[in-house]
Amino acid sequence: MVQHTTPAAGLLLTAADAARTLAISQLSLWARTASGEIPHVRIGRSVRYRASSLEEYVAAKEEQGSGSSTNAAAGL
Repeated sequence: MVQHTTPAAGLLLTAADAARTLAISQLSLWARTASGEIPHVRIGRSVRYRASSLEEYVAAKEEQGSGSSTNAAAGL
């Protein structure tokens, strides 16, 4: 489960926070965001991530099993 230190962080995370939460690089996060793999929210030119969506993303990856090369390469 994702732990947050501030109330505002519970709603939307920055790219840096989302990458840290997923334990991946920001470059990997941006690539997965651009491909539509990771759900995101656009507010003007800013991109933010719901903590709950990231949790669902990780759960879906976990359900796929560890046999996928995508999961192995991403460390998920």
